[in-house]
Amino acid sequence: MMTKRIEGVLTAIVTTFDDYGDFCPKRMRKQVQRQLNNGNSIFCNGTNGEFFVLTSKEKMAVTETCVDEVAGKAPIMAHIGEISTRETIKLGKEIQKLGVDAVSVIAPYFIPLKQDELIYHYTKIADSLTVPVFLYNIPARTGNTIMPETAAKLGEHPNILGIKDSAGSYESLKGFLDVANNMDGFDVLTGPDSLIYQGFVDGCVGSISGLANVAPDKINAIWKHYKAGNLEQSKAAQDAVGELRKNLYATVFSPAAVKKALSIMGQEVGVSRYPIEFSTKDLADIKNIVSKL
Repeated sequence: MMTKRIEGVLTAIVTTFDDYGDFCPKRMRKQVQRQLNNGNSIFCNGTNGEFFVLTSKEKMAVTETCVDEVAGKAPIMAHIGEISTRETIKLGKEIQKLGVDAVSVIAPYFIPLKQDELIYHYTKIADSLTVPVFLYNIPARTGNTIMPETAAKLGEHPNILGIKDSAGSYESLKGFLDVANNMDGFDVLTGPDSLIYQGFVDGCVGSISGLANVAPDKINAIWKHYKAGNLEQSKAAQDAVGELRKNLYATVFSPAAVKKALSIMGQEVGVSRYPIEFSTKDLADIKNIVSKL
């Protein structure tokens, strides 16, 4: 079971590359420390970590580096989702050996699945692993939506401890919170940076934030003030990052936008691996956004 409760802000940390486009552990360690210094925990190999263009070997290396650098100072979760049940289990068995506190599993992508097929997929994974499993709902990227009733059924499994919801709407998040409110031992984590505060107020235990790569202190302030009971300040902290999120994510697909912003800020993280070309306007917009931080 989990050695640490997954709560607060977990940064969906970027995967750092060197100047040749290969994984760079040295740069990764710096980014992990930067997040820890701002009070954030680590979520690696997620969407902002560009899991979709990493090899299994690289995912192992990223996780091992993060676990070693965190050194037990904060919770760490790793994403292990692959298209097939078999490959997800295979990767999960290797990742759990590295000492993560939990893993998340995206719904299979490209292949349209029925809800009972999702139940089969996640049940087989949870049965096969000893590390706690969190569902990961991001239908815009997978084409498969985990329905609240499916999450409720899967939540009965002793090794499925919750869900990360990145559907992007409050309606979706509320559906999973209703499940959690009627079930012990099932937690909800927010994915969209726009719903961090509201998620906490309504019962989410944590947030997995891509924007925390760029503004670790500002995102953490939402959690810090909320936990201290200062709801007005927590809401103000949420409002303060609203324009940053809206403007940055409007440029290009978020992992590339986040990495470009970090590079402009002087953080060595490398460039995104998937096909991406910044227009002159994109670069000007991101530089303007960063200048306002």
